[in-house]
Amino acid sequence: MTSSEETVRRLRICLVGPAWPFRGGISHFNTSLARELALRREVTVVNYSRLYPDFLFPGKTQYDESGSTHRVESERIIDSVNPFTWIRAGFRIARIKPDLTVVQWWHPYFAPALVTICLILKMLSSTKIVFICHNVVPHETSLIDRMLSTIAFLAPHAFVVQSQEDRSNLLKIRKKAVVASHPHPTYDFFRSGEMTKEEARKEIGEGEGPLLLFFGLIRPYKGLRHLIEAMPSIGDRTGARLFVVGEFYEDSAPYFELAEKLGVSDRIMFVDRYIANEEVAAYFIAADLVMLPYTSATQSGIAQVAVAFDRPMIATRVGGLPEVVYEGKTGFIVPPADPGSMAGAVSRFFDEGWGERMAPNFEEEKKRFSWASLADTLEDLHSRISSGK
Repeated sequence: MTSSEETVRRLRICLVGPAWPFRGGISHFNTSLARELALRREVTVVNYSRLYPDFLFPGKTQYDESGSTHRVESERIIDSVNPFTWIRAGFRIARIKPDLTVVQWWHPYFAPALVTICLILKMLSSTKIVFICHNVVPHETSLIDRMLSTIAFLAPHAFVVQSQEDRSNLLKIRKKAVVASHPHPTYDFFRSGEMTKEEARKEIGEGEGPLLLFFGLIRPYKGLRHLIEAMPSIGDRTGARLFVVGEFYEDSAPYFELAEKLGVSDRIMFVDRYIANEEVAAYFIAADLVMLPYTSATQSGIAQVAVAFDRPMIATRVGGLPEVVYEGKTGFIVPPADPGSMAGAVSRFFDEGWGERMAPNFEEEKKRFSWASLADTLEDLHSRISSGK
């Protein structure tokens, strides 16, 4: 065994962030990272006992009700509204004596809790603290959000960002931050067993013909309105149908009314609910093309589900999406809020047979987006800040 391998074996890591029984992308991310790190290191996950008060949560439930859960053992300590639990979490992590503490950062709402924990760790331990930023600032931001982010970003020794836009956003807040970039890894855990496209379509109640998929929680920045506006042209040119699959975090009525007004209600199937883990595969396998019409984005977990299922994408030129969706390789990039360009890209995809042409490219992309690669990035970053370089 080499000395570097011995160092890795001795490395003790604490992950701070949501995990099962909480649902959603950050929980899935934290769990997948914990599983990867546990293959080579000693890992503890400090989880939340409560994420949001119910009155602040826009969805139906914060908990994962899937029959097939993506989970890891964790200590549920942090209540986002109870400062005593923040102190308890800080002391608990200090007793673990981690060499590296990795904190999931995605919204300034959690800044008071995370700053408290980090201050305790700095007083009572020698751990190095790294924030993994899913969004440096929220999609819908305010002055108080920026103030909280500015305060919180004084706490860690270093950061990992997932796009160049977030790197730029971070350096505007903390100019001399130690930062490493790594793209969002692939969510491959949804892919369990094999299912044919025909079987998948039967499961979701869809027949033959071109099929588009918009997947994920529906909020204004996701740009669904512009995709619906493109559907008349898409339908006329390709005959494609669209599945909109995900829980609305805003009023759904304007979307239904827009589809009705444009005469495309019969081409759009809305599945307005959070999709259980075991159901995800059917929608992605059934689809020919995944649509990411965002008007703003730093990265997208949905894109990484698409990569896991070898599904080409049409994405907008915003944030980190062009860093994930390679033009002519794994999809096409179009301007944001441009239904005409979106319709043209969909038509080109089907008319020119790009599905088969892009299919061989995904295996190489999965290597670039691996959890092992992210773990290596964290290891390198730990070495860098420990040595003071």
